[in-house]
Amino acid sequence: MAGTSRVFAAQLSGLAVFGPDGESIGKVRDIVSGLRVGNNPPRVLGLVMEMGTRRRVFVPMLRVARIEATAATLSTGSVNMRAFAQRPNELLVLGQLLDAKVTVNATSRSAVLVDVAMEQTRTRDWQISKVAVRERTGRLGRRGPVTVLSWDQVSGLATLDVANQPQEVHQLLALFEDMRAVDVASTLHELPSKRRYEVAEALDDDRLADVVEELPEDDQKDLLTHLHEERAADVLEAMNPDDAADVLGELSEVDKDRFLELMEPKESAPVKRLLEYSHDTAGGLMTPEPVVVEPDTTIAEALAMVRVADLPVALSSMVLVVRPPTGTPTGRYLGCVHIQRLLREPPYSLVAAAVDTHLASLRPDATLTDVTRYFAAYNLVCGPVLDEEERLLGAVTVDDVLDHLLPEDWREGGLPDTDESGSAPVPRGGDRA
Repeated sequence: MAGTSRVFAAQLSGLAVFGPDGESIGKVRDIVSGLRVGNNPPRVLGLVMEMGTRRRVFVPMLRVARIEATAATLSTGSVNMRAFAQRPNELLVLGQLLDAKVTVNATSRSAVLVDVAMEQTRTRDWQISKVAVRERTGRLGRRGPVTVLSWDQVSGLATLDVANQPQEVHQLLALFEDMRAVDVASTLHELPSKRRYEVAEALDDDRLADVVEELPEDDQKDLLTHLHEERAADVLEAMNPDDAADVLGELSEVDKDRFLELMEPKESAPVKRLLEYSHDTAGGLMTPEPVVVEPDTTIAEALAMVRVADLPVALSSMVLVVRPPTGTPTGRYLGCVHIQRLLREPPYSLVAAAVDTHLASLRPDATLTDVTRYFAAYNLVCGPVLDEEERLLGAVTVDDVLDHLLPEDWREGGLPDTDESGSAPVPRGGDRA
């Protein structure tokens, strides 16, 4: 990023914001910082920008190409137009941090924080590294000098204390209501354990299941073992079987067996089958609940099945045709029908007339490398998994493949941001540590 590498926050208030082509976009109204534990310098997540319409939106720091004395310039003209709403694990630098009372560690004197300095690190992240404080002299009418100190040279700003301030759970639930599960998971990951538990206990089983699926493994195990075991079993039942199997596979044998016993047999059966396979094979990656139809199903019926709102996008890309029974393991697998083909066929015709019988399939013992090559070779986002008797066992989707290709801690590294198109609205998750 060109421009200044250290910026004092107070200088940014009201600063003009321009797009990459020099067009005026708005003005800076505040700076959003992420809460950190102890005296660790907070990470700067982004800017609160006020548009010409007085709408305030969030601009991630990664979108800020340059900060100068007269203006800030963005690297893109695309801005997420969702109205800014502060999250529980965020702090507004100008609105909440400035004028805070602190203690200077070296002198044990009280002081007032009058400004903070933001610096860019080698990884292009911004963090609050310095604080400008004015000590109290004790003399009426006299103001002490302003001193610039490192963040860890003052106390009273420990962000964990801010995060633990009393807050009604219903306020968090209202905040999470319109957020995607992955964004709720990102926020929960940043909250103190106590607050995370309170939110988990307040969410209903289906919503909590969606969120748990998106959490890092350590958080998943922590939440499930915190919940009452019967509640945890209900949440596992509400999860996708492959995700439930992944979570249970990380638990001790005692905990895993206990949860499986508490689950309804109908819900635990597919999970137990998945646990028989190694997690890095097609059998361990697959979901046992793809879209399955018999050959005499009409095109209209098949389209209705892939139109279900809760169906993952990757699974809706393909209808798998089998002989009865249609529950996995099914009868003999006949082939698949891609959604593009469904859309081109008359709704009254049968899927049997549109089946692709030539697409290769996967075996449950196929390695992660084999599965990756399969998706790359056939340009697919979903692929059937068959046993030696040509029965359908399930389907692997590209999101599960990516999940295993990425580093284990990828969920803790942040989420990408989107523009105002709303094609993948991930509000500010990409700029959290």
